[in-house]
Amino acid sequence: MTPHSITAPDVEERARVHAVRHRWARRGDRATVRGRAYAAYLVALFTVFYLVPVFHAASTSPGFISVGSPAEAVPVACVLSVAVCWGAQLTGRLWGPLVIQPFLLHVFMSTDITPTRYLGTIARRRLTYAGTATLLLAGTAAYLATDLFDHLGTAPGGLAVGVGLSAVAAVAWLWGQVRAVRGNLVLASAAGAVALVVTLVSRMTPDSGSGLWLVAGLLAAAAAALGRGAFRSIRTIDLARLARESARSSQAQAYAWTGTLHHALDLYRPEPRGHTSALIRPDGRLRGYLAQGAFRALRTPGRAIAAVGFLLTGGAVLTLGAARTEGTPALLSWIAGSVLVYLGSGWVSETWRGLRDELTQPPLFGERWGGTLARALAWPVVAVAVGACLGGGLAIMTQPLHSGGLANTVLLVGGSVVLVLGARFLREMKLHLPLELLLPVITPLGDLSGLRIVAWQFDGLVAVVIGILVMNAVPSAPGATALAIGMAACCVWAGLRRTGWAHRGLLSRLSRA
Repeated sequence: MTPHSITAPDVEERARVHAVRHRWARRGDRATVRGRAYAAYLVALFTVFYLVPVFHAASTSPGFISVGSPAEAVPVACVLSVAVCWGAQLTGRLWGPLVIQPFLLHVFMSTDITPTRYLGTIARRRLTYAGTATLLLAGTAAYLATDLFDHLGTAPGGLAVGVGLSAVAAVAWLWGQVRAVRGNLVLASAAGAVALVVTLVSRMTPDSGSGLWLVAGLLAAAAAALGRGAFRSIRTIDLARLARESARSSQAQAYAWTGTLHHALDLYRPEPRGHTSALIRPDGRLRGYLAQGAFRALRTPGRAIAAVGFLLTGGAVLTLGAARTEGTPALLSWIAGSVLVYLGSGWVSETWRGLRDELTQPPLFGERWGGTLARALAWPVVAVAVGACLGGGLAIMTQPLHSGGLANTVLLVGGSVVLVLGARFLREMKLHLPLELLLPVITPLGDLSGLRIVAWQFDGLVAVVIGILVMNAVPSAPGATALAIGMAACCVWAGLRRTGWAHRGLLSRLSRA
């Protein structure tokens, strides 16, 4: 057997895969020159009117977050590495790099080409794109928000950490898709343990300037090991499951491009399991409203665990930001905590969707609106309030406040939670995309109708961010809280209008028991 006979089949498979992808790329619905020119035009506008001024302002002003010495930057780098690794794994479980168009996957599966060959080629290219994008985003964020690149002692190490971070993010993305749940849990635990050990070592030797280089070396070694294991696992991937994931991804992309992003997200909701008879007591009567909501949340344990984490973390970050309302870092912490609580409020229960269905289908469910609202909103409201308050209480215990600021902090946190609940209600009452949003909005900068669609897609987040900014502008805490309650009431009213029940007589219907 000659070396030529060994490498010839490999070269032939590579050429066949390239030929299939080339034919697929030349299909009738490929991007046109006009479409590429419009995309380049938008990128140029974004660069000239946003990126250039932002970079100029960042280069002439101190960073929002001071990194300090290399020893102080090591814990931040470890936390960021763990967060990126876990986030990449979770993204891979939902939508991994091997997900392609269903028709193209069917063509490859119908041939004698091995899955390692065509899936490996796709994975290498997508991991390269993902790593490059992560490096650019991480470097840009570090340059704009921190002073990491302002000092010669931290700039080279920070750049090396960014490179290692991008490599780990790319291979962890593939690892999350090709490995089973047990393998992902092992990787997540190992990443957390190594980050904890490195942080403790950096605390014990604060004068050492090699902490960032140590983190970069560990990230590079981890990326090499994970990449080797992930690419070896491609040959054992379940092609039937990959076909289902590709079909779901194609359907979600179609929903997203046609404006119904919430329908696309519904495709990735986990199916409830277990506790099918827990809603009924042994004597045959239904359990209370809070018990019903809790059992429904436990039917999707993954979402419930994520909701608890987001609510506790969001409550803590929100409280720390609201307690110190002066300065940009405090405002960013306030906004970030509110957004985390907003995300957790959607994952804590499925009763939001049930309320939307009951409000939009009154002939089927009757018109006992007071009982409907109480049954659907009792658990989410209590769970979000308790979770945010527990997180805020833990934050206050770690950093106690003086007696004069505690009452104001409680008012601001309470108003923020009420605003978040109102924004969540507005988002969950969303139906199909209004046709008037597709009408063009002609300006000297081009058609800006896409901004209206984006605002409609993320109206809940927009309401939270704008509401927190307005609350921060109000000088007194009671006034800001009252304003937040008013904005939440407007969100609830707008949500009811979406369901078609904002007409005369609505209040009487809602008050019926």
